[in-house]
Amino acid sequence: MPASSPVDVDLALVGGGGAASLVLAALDRHGVTGVRVAVVDPVRKRGQDRTWAFWGTPGGDLEPLLSASWSRVEVVTAAGRRVLPLAPLRYAMVRSAPVYDRAAEAERRLDAVRIAGPAGELRDDGERVTVCDPSGRALVRAGWVLDSRPRPPSRPGRTSWLQHFRGWWLAAERPTFDPGRAVLMDFRTPQPARGVSFGYVLPVDERFALVEYTEFGPAVLDDAGYDAALRGYAGLLGLDLGALRVREVENGVIPMTDGPFVVRPSRRVVRLGTAGGATRPSTGFTFSAMLRQADQVARAVAAGRPPVPLPAYPGRHRWMDAVALRALDRGHVAGVEFFDRLFDRNPAERVLRFLDGVTTPAEDLAVMRSSPLLPMTGAVLGDAAGRLRARLRPAQGLGDPVAHQRS
Repeated sequence: MPASSPVDVDLALVGGGGAASLVLAALDRHGVTGVRVAVVDPVRKRGQDRTWAFWGTPGGDLEPLLSASWSRVEVVTAAGRRVLPLAPLRYAMVRSAPVYDRAAEAERRLDAVRIAGPAGELRDDGERVTVCDPSGRALVRAGWVLDSRPRPPSRPGRTSWLQHFRGWWLAAERPTFDPGRAVLMDFRTPQPARGVSFGYVLPVDERFALVEYTEFGPAVLDDAGYDAALRGYAGLLGLDLGALRVREVENGVIPMTDGPFVVRPSRRVVRLGTAGGATRPSTGFTFSAMLRQADQVARAVAAGRPPVPLPAYPGRHRWMDAVALRALDRGHVAGVEFFDRLFDRNPAERVLRFLDGVTTPAEDLAVMRSSPLLPMTGAVLGDAAGRLRARLRPAQGLGDPVAHQRS
């Protein structure tokens, strides 16, 4: 590509991670032709750098890519073990390598242009978008840009937590794991002073599984903290780490916040992934929403429409998430109690569909009724007061130093 000649395309994907990979595969799956596509990213994603878990009905485009799936999962507390049948849904795991491989094949079939460099400013004149590098040099001119680069919300949330975790892929010489059952949440882990922690087990087969420690809370741990937590959780599972080999390590930090993400920063720029609101604030789950967004984008492009997906979650769900985050953060309700009641008082299918943002208003009311009434009422009132204060702040003047403090 000559330095003075930016590539001209119809659609540019800025960022080449999970969200962009799913979009490329969806464009190919929907038979999109005659659309010039470019991908701008300094790194071509390959290999196993992350694992996604999600629920849905069996079958579908991802089926050949799955590492494992389960028709029942466990939720464990100190009081006992609850086995949840998921039919007609199932819980499934897909690792990044086959997702990236499929995206690379789709990119080839779409004859997409790959620009191996970082993107900087996106200059949208209302008709075309110029994708520049960090120095300001034009790389691409596109009719539309899908930007999946991570970025913070447009303003801090009233509550800002993180889902942060470390997982060990453990290999055993002899049968050790039950491949017929995944552990979705195991709350027997020591609970932090502020937040909630749990363990997680995704067995691929009898000799290979992902064992993970996760926290929802305001701050991450250091390496020693994660490793100590994982050793402790392995002990709770009765695993002899001396007889197991840590084949891979996965780490992650995902925002959990009621701060708003701007999905359309300009007329022809659309954000995807976490920056596009795909992360569920109350849980950190992201993959299912990214999958929906990718399919909606591809269907729109195939039909000649603007590649703008629907909001990742209904407005009422974003409000419910804000209330739940506030209740957990302010100590109105204990994290273990909150999630235990959620699974105890609702069918597993309803809970999982709620976490995916696809339940009906009547189902949402049923979920709300399963929460502790008085503590959640306090959180509702506190959230309403916080929203009112946020609306009144502009009247205090531009540049008010308290304008972005957490309520």
